[in-house]
Order: sequence, then C-alpha cells, then structure tokens
Amino acid sequence: MIRLTAATLDQLPATIPSPRGRPDPQVGIVHFGPGAFHRAHQAAYIDTVLQHDPRWGIAAVSMRSRGTVEALEQQDGLYTLAIRDADPAMRVIGAHRRFLAPDAAAATHALLADPAAALVTTTVTEKGYCLARDGTLDMGHPDIVHDLGGAAVPQSVVGWIVAGLGARRAAGVAPFVPMPCDNLASNGAKLHAALVAFARVHDGALADWIAGEVRVPSTMVDSITPASDEALYAAVADATGLEDRAAVQRERFAQWVIEDIGVPVGPDLAGAGATVTGDVAAYEKAKLRILNGAHSTLAYLGLLRGHASVAEAMGDAELASFVDAMVRQDIMPMLPAVPGLDLDEYRQQVMGRFRNPAIVHRLDQISQDGSQKLPYRLGDTLAANRANGRMPTHVVAALGGWIAFLIARTARGQAIVDPAGDRLTAAAQGADPVTLVRRLTESGLGLPSQIAGDPPLLAAIERAAVAAHEKRWDVLFR
Repeated sequence: MIRLTAATLDQLPATIPSPRGRPDPQVGIVHFGPGAFHRAHQAAYIDTVLQHDPRWGIAAVSMRSRGTVEALEQQDGLYTLAIRDADPAMRVIGAHRRFLAPDAAAATHALLADPAAALVTTTVTEKGYCLARDGTLDMGHPDIVHDLGGAAVPQSVVGWIVAGLGARRAAGVAPFVPMPCDNLASNGAKLHAALVAFARVHDGALADWIAGEVRVPSTMVDSITPASDEALYAAVADATGLEDRAAVQRERFAQWVIEDIGVPVGPDLAGAGATVTGDVAAYEKAKLRILNGAHSTLAYLGLLRGHASVAEAMGDAELASFVDAMVRQDIMPMLPAVPGLDLDEYRQQVMGRFRNPAIVHRLDQISQDGSQKLPYRLGDTLAANRANGRMPTHVVAALGGWIAFLIARTARGQAIVDPAGDRLTAAAQGADPVTLVRRLTESGLGLPSQIAGDPPLLAAIERAAVAAHEKRWDVLFR
C-alpha cells in the first residue's frame, strides 16, 4: 500500500481534513517528547493554528529513541489522528516540520538558539523533569549530574532548556517561552525553579536572567489517548487508502488549560480552542477531584463487581448512578467556582467520556498506585467535607472499596501495583476490613492518619470496607 506523504496527500478522500494546499510551515516551536499524546493533543491545536498562521510549525526532538521521529520524517511529518467516539472521525495532521533524533544534538542546539523558535514545549512525563519529592530539582539525579558535568549533549530536558536559554542570552536574543505539558501540579512554577537552580550551579548571572526574564506558564492537559496498535493502522488504511505507521488515536474531548503570563506565548492557542486563564490550579483541582476521583472509584468498585473497563463499569446502572451522585453531592459542593468552567457541565462531560465504548480504559490500570493517588483524588474531598461538618458517604464508600480491593488482591495472591505494594500486601495479609482500615490509618498509607482522631469518620469507613468486602451493595450504595 502507498504510504502517507506530502506527495500522496491528494489521494486522500476529500471528506478527510488535511493540510492539502497549505504552505509549508516555518519552525516556531521546539517540542521535546513527540510521543502519542503530544501528537494527538498539542499538535492538533497547532495544526488548527497553522490553517491561518504558518509561523508555528513544530520541530520534534526525541531525547531517547529514534522510532517516532524517523516515522514522522518518512511521512514528511504527516499522520492521521483518529477520533474514537460514538461519532468517529479522522484528520491528517501536518504540524511537524523538523525531526531530530538523539544524535542530532548540534541541530537541536541551533534550533533552541534561533530567534524564530519562540515556544519550547515538553511532554516528557512527570519523571522527565528530574524533580525530588518536594518538587525541587533533584541535584543527585543521574541525568542532572551528567548535564552539570559539562556534557555537550544534555540528557535532561532541564539541561536542554537551560542550554538554549544560555545561548539566547549570550547572543542578546529574547528568551523563548518554556511550556511544560505534563500533568504535574504547578508545573510551570516547578520547571521555572528547576531551570534557575540548574543554571545557578555554574552561572549565577544566567540564573538571575532566567529568574527575571523567563516566564514559564503552568498548564493542564487532558484527553484519553490509547496506544497506537495494528487495529488502528488497519482502520486508518481502510479509511484513507494510505499506509500510516505514525497514526494516533484519542477520544473527541480535549482540554488544554494555559496560564495567562501577561504576554503572548506565541501561537494563538486560545483561538484554536485552548483555555487561557489566571487560575490553572482551579482547573487542576476540578479535574483531580471530579474526573480522577470518579475514575479511581469506578476502578475499585468496578473490579469488585467483575468489570474490566471504564465503559463496562459505566454500563452498570447502579454503579454509574453511585459515582455520579458522589460527584454531585460530595465533590462539587467542596470545589470553588472556576472562572470559565461550568462544573456541572464538566461533570456531564466526564460521565459521557466514561461511557465512550470506543475507548477501552482498563480498570486494572487505573487501580494502580492507589496509596499515592487516593490522598489527592478522594482524600482532599474527604477532608474538605469534614472541615465543613459533612459526612461524604459516597467518598467513604469509595475508600471502603479500596480496602476491599486490597484484601481481595492479597487473598488471590495477585500483586498490588503500587510504590508501597509490599507494605500494603503485608498489611492486608490475613486482615479483616476493620483491621486493615486501622493499620493503614495508623501508618498514614493511603488513608490520612487524621482519620484516627475522627471517630465517626473512622467508624463510617470501617462499615463501608466491611460492606464492600462482603459485597453488600445495598448497604454500600444506599
């Protein structure tokens, strides 16, 4: 089959949007980490911008492997974005202009120094920023140690960005805007502090310049993006008539919230559908508590009820009704108003996304790392309710579901995938629900130790754990 390239664009069906007839874009953005999420999410926004402003083409930089940038280069940067929904769609994205593998260090340095590159974005996962547990730069991280040792080719994204900013300052050129696009709370402030800390080790003047002149907006991104697979490639080939080994897929919903830093970041992302706001943290909190809190609840209770995926769990009318009630009655009343976001409309969007049959999001995957996730996804809502004299019965039931999940996994000899998995397994081994609640509360593992000082709450969680363990759904869901 003929492959998707600039030369074969005219063979696409007319019904599939593509950059046919559009001038080649200039490079205005350098992006580190061109994985599936970036190509399905940020690049789609940029592709929309390029329909009327050709200055913002993307140079894709891979720091670890060649596969993605080589696949993009072989297709002239073109690939298909498949929207997986009840109303599916496809679109060919043409936002990428240059493709730099790990061995293209000289070209990457030159790009970062080029005044035309006004925006540097990153999707390198939370771990890629080399931060310590307190959110500051981990000076002992191997990549940071390597980069501070004077290596010509940085191994960390922090090292690369500082190298680029240093070149800009030395040339008397205005700095680019670094923009992290990984879901890390206050990601802009943390990256900015990391850049300053890195630079200060060898160049105090550069550190001061970064501190005073470089602005780093915080962001929040959201869109479920399943991994590309042979089924996707086959579906794309069938629809387009062209082979596309760089195709990606995601749900229709996409959200990109960007902090307003008082100056333009470069491309008109708001015009392409992004939200520019002075309060990214409020959006983060809404997502964490509504979407992620409901996700974890579906995972633990859904697995206990025999379901495998989010969509399957949402087909369970009793469970779906319970989760929706939790959001409406326990979570939303404890959230502040979010400028530009209707919380009830957002709730409805979330529930609709969960029901999407075209996205197979496995509950087993969502259930992982509960001891780290639950304090923020459900624990903060629990604390807010108790501070207001309320007993959030749905959140209590969800936490009881986690306790029952731990006991069930341990009894079956299945691994608990969690940074504290060994400790959780040891605590759950041979324990009844009440005993496990007390063990976890005493250790502050997943359940805040403050629960021990709130007897009504402790008793409620113990009752919920017993009900979930015994699968007495009439008691748990009442």
